[in-house]
Amino acid sequence: MRYFIELSYNGAAYCGWQRQPDQPSVQQTLERGLSTLLRQPIEVTGAGRTDTGVHALYYVAHFDSAEPIADPGRTLYKANFLLPEDIALLSLTPVAPEAHARFSAREREYRYFIEPRKNPFTRGTSWQYYVPLDVARMNAAAAYLLEFDDFTSFAKLNSNNRTNICRILRAEWTENVGGVLCFTIRADRFLRNMVRSVVGTLVDVGRGRYTPEQFRAIVESRDLARSSSGAPAQGLFLSDVLYPSEVFERKL
Repeated sequence: MRYFIELSYNGAAYCGWQRQPDQPSVQQTLERGLSTLLRQPIEVTGAGRTDTGVHALYYVAHFDSAEPIADPGRTLYKANFLLPEDIALLSLTPVAPEAHARFSAREREYRYFIEPRKNPFTRGTSWQYYVPLDVARMNAAAAYLLEFDDFTSFAKLNSNNRTNICRILRAEWTENVGGVLCFTIRADRFLRNMVRSVVGTLVDVGRGRYTPEQFRAIVESRDLARSSSGAPAQGLFLSDVLYPSEVFERKL
């Protein structure tokens, strides 16, 4: 029997989602907890990778159980007691055997947060960046992302991507009343380290290093050497994963 899990996690203590032989990962921690609870070996498949230190406001994974889970709500309750405080399971739902957390997903969304001042309470969940940024220029540049589908300029070297083609559906900066910036980007897929590289380059637009038109030229060049250094991991959150309604509908 296949189950989808909705969850969230703080990635500060982990090498990312993906299981690693000598470092703690979210996948490994989740598998250990579920295997103990269900008294069977459990392998968990996630909607995609997140890098070291990156968080998930919303994440989806699936696993197979040899026997149907009689009371998913109670199992969810017990699992949250077994798991560390930085991983929270939000729902547990039976799905069709062919439903796949990664390959059935049609869209994903990330958010990146920039705090314009020193704040001891958001050090691990935002980039505290003190140089004034021109949000209008950053949005003008971000709009150019929707014109392209090849993002080699923001693709990590030696990441074994079969293709650097992505379809970006939204790319926008917003600012709350406290001055905190949030970059929201939604696409059918993302390349490894892509969002952090895009954010780092857009921040350079905001501080005047590049014009929006020069940012467009960087995207068009398909040259990684022309993009800026990636933004720090702690400001990045996976915030949504969307599936066809016949596969899975978000519960929360």
